[in-house]
Amino acid sequence: MEAGVGTETEIPLTGGDVTEGIVRVADTVRRPIRPHTPAVHGLLRHLERMGFDGAPRVLGIDDRGREILSWLPGETPGRPLPDYAATEQTLAALALLLRRLHDAASSYHPQPDARWDTQTANVDDAPELIGHCDVTPENVVFRDGRPAGLIDFDLARPTTRLFDVVTTLRHWAPIADPADRDSVLHDVAVGPRLALFCAAYGLDPARRRALLPTARLRFERSYAAMRDRAGRDGGGWARLWQQGAGPRIRRAQDWLERNWDDLDAHLG
Repeated sequence: MEAGVGTETEIPLTGGDVTEGIVRVADTVRRPIRPHTPAVHGLLRHLERMGFDGAPRVLGIDDRGREILSWLPGETPGRPLPDYAATEQTLAALALLLRRLHDAASSYHPQPDARWDTQTANVDDAPELIGHCDVTPENVVFRDGRPAGLIDFDLARPTTRLFDVVTTLRHWAPIADPADRDSVLHDVAVGPRLALFCAAYGLDPARRRALLPTARLRFERSYAAMRDRAGRDGGGWARLWQQGAGPRIRRAQDWLERNWDDLDAHLG
């Protein structure tokens, strides 16, 4: 428990989509406590014990009742995405980072009563590990133009390797209608990028064959989950929904179906 913040300057951090009230204080980040915070802290402490250096460290609770996490040096790409965030080298490095996270997390066995944020989309397969489940550009820290760390583990929860891969590829391949992509990703060949990510991660043939069906299911679950959370939780969820999250998901679904055969050919 930290005694207090003192007179140190608080710098608001506004890059995320949902969580509000996040500030930087020196080399720490202060975030509001949520019901799932203790479970996330258990995961982060396990990652530290495993030597995974791509996640924040838990440093305690401050005198305002906020969690204290270490600051990961580097930068998040922001929007619109810069050129370096769209390269094949970046995609391969991100796959390696996610694989390292999964390998470190796979030995974590949380308490049976651990409370996770389980109100967002997931698939029905038996969980294999606790995944990040929100590897968006806003949550990837770059150093020297390469992915080096992951932040904002609020949506971490029991899941599968493949689901976390699909969620990542939704944003980084991207599995999205060109109308909704950042300009640097507008004309990319998605099929080869899927194959590149899968190869760098080391995804086995069975999971590769299941990638597109998992993406199809994820889109349907994501649409329902975001709609429900916008109505129930309001805040950032409502803002995302009002900004067109639902139609974007539907366009991505349609684009996936139209391009299924071409994408599948790269995953064989």
